[in-house]
Amino acid sequence: MHLFVYLHGFKSSPNSNKAQLTKAAIEQRIELGEQITWYCPQLPASPREAIEMVRDHIGGQTFSTLSFMGSSLGGYYATHLAEQFPSRISLLNPAIEPARDLEKYIGEQKSWHQDEVFHFLPEYIQELQDIYVKNITQAERYFLLAAIGDEVLDWREMVSKYPGAQQLILEGGDHAISDYPNHLNQLMDFHFTSFTHLKPT
Repeated sequence: MHLFVYLHGFKSSPNSNKAQLTKAAIEQRIELGEQITWYCPQLPASPREAIEMVRDHIGGQTFSTLSFMGSSLGGYYATHLAEQFPSRISLLNPAIEPARDLEKYIGEQKSWHQDEVFHFLPEYIQELQDIYVKNITQAERYFLLAAIGDEVLDWREMVSKYPGAQQLILEGGDHAISDYPNHLNQLMDFHFTSFTHLKPT
């Protein structure tokens, strides 16, 4: 069984365009007979609670292969989790320094895809710092998709964070990766083709 974990970004949800397109791609593979479990939870606002929830879910599953895909803040979470589990990881315009960048969002926030209002608390900044990964290990496990035109995050920080990883740098583009369908097959190939044995980190 291949456990595929998708982690959405700040103020986002499992209903995001990228999450839904990825889910559809996974479901196509399941229909063709591949043994895959899809897990894309609504993440709580607290980084500590989000990590604990995903880690607990993984601990309760039986699988032979583990994949993480993380978008924006979800990429930051995926990087932390990937350094704890043998896995393969793809990152979609990942947040690199969210403790710095999200400080201005402390207070009441509204989710992008639903009417839910949540509070981003000051203590969440420390929680983000607590899960910071200084240097990744086994860079061949990582695939970075970064858009030069990202209007929210700096693609150059992304590139320097993941040296040695496979990197697809998009000319132009945006934070949402509006042309995501054009790159989805390459991401799926990374996760499902010639998946070699991964050593514990």
